[in-house]
Order: sequence, then structure tokens, then C-alpha cells
Amino acid sequence: MSSAVVEIESLTKSFRKPGLHAVHAVRGVSFSIAEGEILGLVGESGCGKSTIGRCIARLLRPTSGSIRLVGVDIAQMSERELRPHRPMMNMVFQDPQSSLNPRMTIGAILVEPMRAQGLVARRDATRTAQELLELVRMDPRMHARYPHQLSGGQRQRVALARAISARPRLLIADEPTSALDVSVRGTIGNLILDLRDQYSFSALFISHDIELAAVLCNRIAVVYMGRIVEVGSAREVVDNPRHPYTQALLSAVPLIDPAKQRARRRIVLSGVLPNPSRPPPGCAFHTRCPIAKDVCRTTDPSLSARQASVPAVACHLVDDDGNPPDLRRSQQAAPADGSSFEQQR
Repeated sequence: MSSAVVEIESLTKSFRKPGLHAVHAVRGVSFSIAEGEILGLVGESGCGKSTIGRCIARLLRPTSGSIRLVGVDIAQMSERELRPHRPMMNMVFQDPQSSLNPRMTIGAILVEPMRAQGLVARRDATRTAQELLELVRMDPRMHARYPHQLSGGQRQRVALARAISARPRLLIADEPTSALDVSVRGTIGNLILDLRDQYSFSALFISHDIELAAVLCNRIAVVYMGRIVEVGSAREVVDNPRHPYTQALLSAVPLIDPAKQRARRRIVLSGVLPNPSRPPPGCAFHTRCPIAKDVCRTTDPSLSARQASVPAVACHLVDDDGNPPDLRRSQQAAPADGSSFEQQR
């Protein structure tokens, strides 16, 4: 991995309606994705991770900040100015059924982006569609079918084939496996990895499944209330989470071993979920953090790494050596089987 394919700096997106407070969906997010790298954005539903992806794809115009795609800032470009940059990025959406035109055949869906960019002639459309289907391990004869004739996994393969048809430099995958059966999710994930190795594109993988992100991604960025609260190598973030919110996310992931699942204590967050139109002062997580201190309620922590070898974290409670606070020792931690501590005793 070498130079950055996309660089995001101070990205902000607010939604405003007359007479109402603005909803601050994304607040000052900064990160970069290197060539060939897969960065995972994880967090709860409504945390702003999909809005970040849509801003990068310029399906939404950012309120402020810069989005440098291969060195060119596309954040405030008009649709006409964006047109020559569109082939360099593409998106896979969460629901493959709603993202595919039901009135078009699979072949027409696959070659539409290439024809829009002048990358394929009409006489070569059928052959190109069949090659794309083979690329995602589907029967090329399915090019004559319609989306409703395919399974959910097959439709997502078609969506992935369409996304890479113009050979983009950046693939944005917004929850590409959440609408699929568990047995199919790993297959789609492995397919993304294989295509990345074959075509050397970079990817932004958006998911609420932090364990899946750990398998697919080089790095993970944890998003809370429109801000990145922790970012680092995937294994480091998952194996040694430093932010209390990251610890809570990981405690909700079920373990394969039933004995270990019953024995561990899950971190159950309480408190008040902040209003995104009126973010609280200080750390946005302090309203739900059981170990928050006075400084958390007054001072907004910056995203910084205490040491070069550990993930960057926005938390006042991480010490100078990068050691995280242990949320599992707090009174908010609960046994994984749902019983209380008194019941366990």
C-alpha cells in the first residue's frame, strides 16, 4: 500500500429543515484510505457511517470539509464537474433488490455504467455482461434474467459486478452483507477480497458487524454520533479495544464457544442517547458511559494516538501508555445470559 486514493479532512454533513434544528449527522471526520487498503467503518445504526459513505460517493453534498479523490477535491463540485471523476468510485448498497432496476435484465444492468462512460460498445454488451458474471462466480447465462428471478446473494453479486465494471479506484460497500443470510455473508466478503486482490482497488467497508470488519479490513474506524472515536489496525482494535464504546460493541458480538459466551459479562449501556441536533458538550459518549468523569462532560477529546503502535482514540480515560479503561469492571456490565449479578451469585 502506498499513496492515498481518498483523503477525507474535517468532513461535516448537517441536514436542515425550516423551523427545526439542524441534525449533525457527520461532525469533523478525517481519515484516508491507501491504495489497495480496505477501511472498515463500524458503529450502531444511525451513527452516521452510511452518510459518510454517501458523501464520499457524492450522492450527498457535504456541508463542509474536503474529499480528495486521487488528489482532486470533489467535495463541492457540480454534477457536471464530477462526471469525469465518477468512474474512479462506485458503490454497493445494503439492499440488492432495491438497488437493481426491476425492469432491466441483468446484462443491461451490468453494462449500463460502462456505456454511460463510453467504455463498451453496444455490439460487445452481451459478452461484457457474461464476463462480469463469471467474475463474480455466476452462470453467464443469467445475463438474460431479471433481478426478481435471482436470490438475495445472487443479486448482491450482480451489484458487486456492476460496481467494479468500470474498474474504479475506490469501492464503497454500504452494509453489503446485512440483508443476506449468515451462510452467504462470508461468501460475499471473500469475493470482495478476491476482487480487491485482482483489480487492486481500495474499499470503504461500512458495517455494524465489527467482527466481519475485522476479517475483511486492514483498518477499522469506530463511529459514534457522527465522529470517529477510535481508529487503528483491525486486529488491534478488535483484540484490545481502547474506547469504552468499542468495548461495548465487541461485548455484544456472540462467541462461538457456548461456555465462554455464558461465562463472559456483556457491557450493557444505559443512560440517554444524545440528540444529534443538539450534541452534548464534552465527549458525546459521556451520557452513556458508566465511568465518565467531570472532564468528559466538559471537554471534547481529540482523536490521537498515545503511542505510534496503538490505535488513535478519542477518550480522556486512556492513559499516556495507551492502556484503555476497563468498562467490564463497571456496574453497567451484565452477564451475557441476561441475568443480574445478584442472580449469578
